[in-house]
Amino acid sequence: MPEFNSEACPKKLGRRQEGMQSRRDWIPKSRKLSDLEEQTIIEFILDLDSRGFPPRLRGVEDMANRLLADRDEPPVGKRWASNFVKRHKELETRFFRRYNYQRARCEDPTIIRDWFRLMENTIAKYGIQLDDIYNFDETGFMMGVIASGMVVT
Repeated sequence: MPEFNSEACPKKLGRRQEGMQSRRDWIPKSRKLSDLEEQTIIEFILDLDSRGFPPRLRGVEDMANRLLADRDEPPVGKRWASNFVKRHKELETRFFRRYNYQRARCEDPTIIRDWFRLMENTIAKYGIQLDDIYNFDETGFMMGVIASGMVVT
């Protein structure tokens, strides 16, 4: 990381001392979603990720556009989802490997234990009765996630 040179930007320092925000922290007037709506999207992304279904950037964009459509507002821009993830430190993008890699990882006892712990927590959290749990196998797949790609976690 480069050293901070106070002589290189005296105007910026003066503006910060006067309480003016940096461009990165500035909230534009043209902002499409409220703080509550953005927080709701963040919580939904983290919830999906905790269940093992992290959304792609396109899915995050779709979430925002649904909220905007309810208000008859125009959709978000092309880079909105990417900028949204950069703006919120609790989110990040990562590379999601396709199914064969995931299948190989499932032989790891730590991952298997973690999955069963997640299953127990989900059953307890939502009050699921054991009679309502059905068997499933490896033939299931997530639509649109057959190939590798970037997801938001």
